[in-house]
Amino acid sequence: MRAARLIKMVLLLQSRPSMTGAELARELEVSERTVARDVLSLSEAGIPVYADRGRTGGYRLVGGYRTRLTGLGRSEAEALFLSGVPAALRELGLADAASAARLKVSAALLPELRDAATGAAQRFHLDAPGWYQEPTTPELLPAIAEALWDDRVLTARYDRKGTEVTRVLEPYGLVLKAGVWYLAARATDGRGTHRVYRVDRFVDAVPGDDRFVRDPDFDLPAFWAERAAQFARSILRDEVTVRLSAAGARRLPHVTDRVAAQEALDAAPGPDDQGRITVTLAVESPDVACSQLLGLGPEAEVLAPPELRARFAEAGRRMAELYGGAAGQEAEAEQGDAAGQR
Repeated sequence: MRAARLIKMVLLLQSRPSMTGAELARELEVSERTVARDVLSLSEAGIPVYADRGRTGGYRLVGGYRTRLTGLGRSEAEALFLSGVPAALRELGLADAASAARLKVSAALLPELRDAATGAAQRFHLDAPGWYQEPTTPELLPAIAEALWDDRVLTARYDRKGTEVTRVLEPYGLVLKAGVWYLAARATDGRGTHRVYRVDRFVDAVPGDDRFVRDPDFDLPAFWAERAAQFARSILRDEVTVRLSAAGARRLPHVTDRVAAQEALDAAPGPDDQGRITVTLAVESPDVACSQLLGLGPEAEVLAPPELRARFAEAGRRMAELYGGAAGQEAEAEQGDAAGQR
């Protein structure tokens, strides 16, 4: 542990002109007294660390000293490719490896290029979770990631619709979608198909000693895109018929499934004499359609199914009663005030 810290200190000093004791302590997550002891140890080992005294002092390497400890380890190299996704790195247990990799790359760069990583980080950040969501890290994610990196089989228990099933899996890839982690894996039961598992539904996951041979033709982004499209279509099991104003047609893709909305709009006949179009829209369920289409307000009229139209009529009646009653009371109050003034 201390040896790793000393190496990291050398790399930090190599990548910058100088650093104060407080800066080193913050980067290394130790006290300033520990920094001072580590600097002394480096000096005794022949590494030319010089301490500048005074208010503007700090530590620096003397005489253009360059360490050869810049070769990336496997975990560091893998983590470097994820370095733009800091939250994912923390959840996968790779934050320390990524930090070491960035330092090694920075130390290997020419001095005029060493601010490139900082400049990129200041200009680009990926915030994966959706709005109004509090993301949680699945407890078993690091163990699953460990098996994934090493191509080791994974013995897992999975909660499938309230029933626990045990599977021996070949983990192929992890996907972070809107703050939720998914595992693409192939069961070793001979069926040979890749499936998607939600990581937070794993009850247990133990990496084994046996390694598997990855299918070289497996393409994780393409696989995920295909399965995501299949899933989005599979949950749209019902249809509703809706009459839309021009404004409602423009807003429809923003309140329901975008692809389904566009398909419905493309297949719709021309507008009627009131400028409205009638669409047949694929939806997840009448309940979901009700909550989505209510967002269009008077720009949408549900025509079918009859039970959904009845729910909209009831919602409209209650809205009219609520706002109509308030408007009526305000009008009566205004009339009373006017009569009193006369």
